[in-house]
Amino acid sequence: MLTRFPTNHRGWKYSLPLAATIVLAACAQAQTTDTTTTTRTYGTHTTPFAANSLWNSRPVNPVFDNSFVIPKSLYYPSISNTVYSTGAFKAVASDPAVTVYPLTDQPGVWDPDAEANRPTVVIPHWPADVAPATGGDGHADIIDTTTNIVHSFWKLQKGTDGKWRARTYAWTKLTGSGWGDPAHYYQGARAAAVPPTGGLIRKEEVNDGDTMFRHALALSLTFNALSPNPAYVYPATSADVYAANRNSGKIPEGALLMLPPDYDTSTIVSPILRKIANTLKTYGGYVIDQNDGTPYAIYAEIGSNIALHQPKWDPVAAAELERIRLGLRMVKATQFISGDGKQFTSVPTTAVNTLSMRGPWVLKSGPTLGTFDTLRQAVVFPSTTVPIVQNNPSNRSLGGVSWALPAANTTQRLTAITTGGGKIRLQLTVDNKVVADTGELANGASARLVWPANAKTVLWAISGTGGPSTVSGTLVRVAN
Repeated sequence: MLTRFPTNHRGWKYSLPLAATIVLAACAQAQTTDTTTTTRTYGTHTTPFAANSLWNSRPVNPVFDNSFVIPKSLYYPSISNTVYSTGAFKAVASDPAVTVYPLTDQPGVWDPDAEANRPTVVIPHWPADVAPATGGDGHADIIDTTTNIVHSFWKLQKGTDGKWRARTYAWTKLTGSGWGDPAHYYQGARAAAVPPTGGLIRKEEVNDGDTMFRHALALSLTFNALSPNPAYVYPATSADVYAANRNSGKIPEGALLMLPPDYDTSTIVSPILRKIANTLKTYGGYVIDQNDGTPYAIYAEIGSNIALHQPKWDPVAAAELERIRLGLRMVKATQFISGDGKQFTSVPTTAVNTLSMRGPWVLKSGPTLGTFDTLRQAVVFPSTTVPIVQNNPSNRSLGGVSWALPAANTTQRLTAITTGGGKIRLQLTVDNKVVADTGELANGASARLVWPANAKTVLWAISGTGGPSTVSGTLVRVAN
């Protein structure tokens, strides 16, 4: 699990005066329908992820939970677009490759998908303008438009020796969902396992003349709002590591927060706050991280020049941020309208791949271990004249995503995805005894298993011979 520390937002203390009356609008059960059609190209640098990504979709008739209100904390709510936010840097084919090294006091660059430290990470295209956030988190996302990959860093910095270094690296598909999945469960450097570009207010959007941002927003909450258990819910696939000990609220990471449809935005003086409030009424915002002392922080790209309290403290803007705090509620929805206007269902499901090829791997026979390649989501074997046989008895072949774990007595189907003659095999054990075994499966072959209670996994990867080979597979629930 990724070891993370809370985002350390600092803002205006609550001891400063409020000069405006705070009014709470009543919550309702159905959200106003937005029928505006916009022309957008999805899966791009400025509009990342698929049209049906939850980031780019609005809920239909969300149900409001009025049982909990985000509490006050040390500071006022904020729009974070400086040292604790992130930049989104466009990489193109002409940009050179760069090797990223570990921080000098760390054994490697932490890869949360592999759950291992890597000696280096090579990024094929590195823009010249990369500038990580200067706050403690050091976030930066590189959006490679040639490979359609978002490279996401935590604690990225450039040393005096000219080398780039980082504590954590993760990646996601630019054309994908922008969220983790049960197999590749960590796809970005935020605590909820998402890239910071998910939900980020972009520089190009701030003054585009629209009444709202055409995507959900990204928020962090502090400890007295965040839930210790569950620490995360769908669509999130992880949470801050200290959630159980530090959190005391009711809102898990991954939760969707919204303002009710009758929340009055017409009186909001600040154009950017009015636009944000309109967005929260229509798309909402997902909780993707925790911070230290700010009731909620909404993230905007560094350089977007949203300056609510410049050149001096603005009590009217502070009052509106407070009114938004009082109005925000956790909601649930199963139906959404995608960015291209199509209605779809989004619910947690176990009918998705839950199997990862991450290690740790143990060599059983052959000359050398195959290695897990996170970008290929496969074990990669070198050319060999004798088969390489290795297994992973750690039970980490399943990522442990709470809403997707195989349930007892369900039928799961393992399907082999291999090249070069590679094979995959899955054994299930209970009390250290093998109770189910697929046998070795070549590419395209599959086998079914009825999942026992309290089962643990032993995954095997067997190389081909005579050339390089790869081994991967999918484990998906099917009808009994």
